[in-house]
Amino acid sequence: MKVKSVRQEVLLNLATNGKIDREIPTNSVTHQFGVNTFDEKAMREFLPIEDYRKLRDTIRKGEKLDMSISNTVAHAMKEWAISKGVTHFTHWFQPQTGATAEKHDSFLEVDDGNVLERFRGSKLVQGEPDASSFPSGGSRTTFEARGYTMWDPSSPAFIIEGPRGGILCIPSVFISYTGEALDKKTPLLRSMDAISKSAMKILRIFGNTSATRVITTIGTEQEYFLIDKTYYNLRSDLQITGRTLQGAAPPKGQQLDDHYFGSIKERVLAFMQDSESELYKLGVPAKTRHNEVAPHQYEIAPIFAEANVGADRNHLIMEVLKKVANRHGLALLLHEKPFEGVNGSGKHNNWSLADSDGNNLLDPGKTPEQNLQFLVFLVATLRAVYQHADLLRMSIASAGNDHRLGANEAPPAIVSVFLGQRLTQILDNIKKGKQTKAAEDYIINLGISKLPSILRDNTDRNRTSPFAFTGEKFEFRAIGSSSSVSLANTVLNAAVADSLDVIAADIKKGLKKSKKLNEVVLSVIKNHIIEAEPIRFEGNNYSKEWEKEAEKRKLPNIKKTGYALDALVSPKNCKLLIRQSVLNQTEIESRYNTKIEQYITSLEIEAETFRDLANTKILPTAISYQGQLLDTVKKLRDVEDIISADSYQGEVQLLQEVTSKIQDLNEKLTDLSAKIEKAEEIEDLPKKAKFFSDKIVEALQAVRVPADALETILPDSDWPLPKYSEMLFIM
Repeated sequence: MKVKSVRQEVLLNLATNGKIDREIPTNSVTHQFGVNTFDEKAMREFLPIEDYRKLRDTIRKGEKLDMSISNTVAHAMKEWAISKGVTHFTHWFQPQTGATAEKHDSFLEVDDGNVLERFRGSKLVQGEPDASSFPSGGSRTTFEARGYTMWDPSSPAFIIEGPRGGILCIPSVFISYTGEALDKKTPLLRSMDAISKSAMKILRIFGNTSATRVITTIGTEQEYFLIDKTYYNLRSDLQITGRTLQGAAPPKGQQLDDHYFGSIKERVLAFMQDSESELYKLGVPAKTRHNEVAPHQYEIAPIFAEANVGADRNHLIMEVLKKVANRHGLALLLHEKPFEGVNGSGKHNNWSLADSDGNNLLDPGKTPEQNLQFLVFLVATLRAVYQHADLLRMSIASAGNDHRLGANEAPPAIVSVFLGQRLTQILDNIKKGKQTKAAEDYIINLGISKLPSILRDNTDRNRTSPFAFTGEKFEFRAIGSSSSVSLANTVLNAAVADSLDVIAADIKKGLKKSKKLNEVVLSVIKNHIIEAEPIRFEGNNYSKEWEKEAEKRKLPNIKKTGYALDALVSPKNCKLLIRQSVLNQTEIESRYNTKIEQYITSLEIEAETFRDLANTKILPTAISYQGQLLDTVKKLRDVEDIISADSYQGEVQLLQEVTSKIQDLNEKLTDLSAKIEKAEEIEDLPKKAKFFSDKIVEALQAVRVPADALETILPDSDWPLPKYSEMLFIM
């Protein structure tokens, strides 16, 4: 067989790749778990008992770090790390780039000519990376370089294993010289403090005197794609932008629904098991793994954790998956829509609240109609989403997520809340002033003697809802797969804290007139149930009817990121974030400018990448084939005395079709270039972002149409790029 392209060579050789190492791990999960984490077990072993207790209280009770123990803790952490072959440490933080950042420093010091390994408390608590090299959204000029990282003791330090020894990673916040937050973690921690203070007001109203704080918990389900690394290496669009800018639909995609929860391929299972082993060592409790809906799409989910720890773990999950995939000759794709025409990837952010005594504040209990405290937290969350739906939409906005939202795979851009039949009835009855009868637990009896009865949850699940109550938590389903979960949880915490403040104030005001707590609470939440009623929707969020209904309810439907980002700087939302001490005005504007710049830049990169792909691969291949067809037609015309002109009309039509697609592609490339040039003339960033949303995204979609068509016409042996049918089905 004559090989005509690098792609063909890859397909021929792929069968020999991907051999699986069948070595069985000797250690159980419990023996592996946390071995590379400076957790309570390591603290007890390496710290004096009194210092261990002080650090433990800092972590468990959310108290300030006692700086008197910093040197002892630093020394213990160093000794623990060195015992595992570590020579360097880093303050591991989350700048506004969306990724994590680290600068490695050695424990090595020279004292009077003597070389020794030392780690001081001052180095543990505070570091100093170059702040001028990270996005600041205009809050700092480029020559203002000083910035600080500060240890977050509530998130355990961990060791990332490297090829020549590990690195001690100290989870940290990142602030500027003047104290503004330059990262994603600082606002999240502030929002956790805000909602704790607000929730404690409610707990005290209901007579809870034992709880000392309220904890935000999250569990993040992470979706991703895997393809063979050789395909990835042949697709510059995947390497540079994270998604395929060109690709014709294969005959089979996900139409048969045969991938979801299907049997996991051995090569993928080996990758998953190795990834989980690495995560267990880092103290990340990876719980669930399964095939997702699209071919070669998968999901991993950890057990719940405090929000800042959960956010850290989600970053670790993404980083570990990438590293392990590479070792297995695979490429991990975290883009929200790496392949046109099949489901994209997101994160399902499961959010809840618990008090320091371990009680889940969003647990309805067996009779939620009789659990007033639960109803207060439920209604406060409803009010928060209603009041700040546009801000929540902003928090998940990105160029990648715009491709995903609203398709039959992800919730739409309209933010609404699903509660389920039982809770809906309870709230409707409160609104009408009616009592709800206490209902017994729902039981599903299958009528099969060998199978037990099944306990039914208080609510069904609505996979089309962006914000659904799912038993003891809310599931915010709209976050993109490549995004940090920090911003969405920061915004949600701030909005719920604000609503809890309003409800607490209303209850206290009512109690001045009446001493009947239950009556006052019911009266207050009734008003807020009525106010927030438009945000509740139980039906199909994908339907056109819901879009029309949402417009009647005056719910925001912001489909494009260039418009969605404006919610961050709207007066209403600025007041919320400032009032809850989550962000100040400078920090808000900084994030707004940063997100706009990132949005514009990502689309500029996509446009440049497509132009390069078209000019260096697609068009040369198409023109070469066009020349072959032209030669064929000419030769056939030369022998018309032997054959009739009608007998080669197929070849003529094929030549005309290829020529037409080449012309169409060139015209649309010219149009894309003209629009990019026009965009460069726009100096106002918000206007430029909207131009990109309206014109550049449209031009990018239009230019791939003739390119995709050429893939279906040109000979398979000539086509230079791996096809969807290969990337999604051959591994």
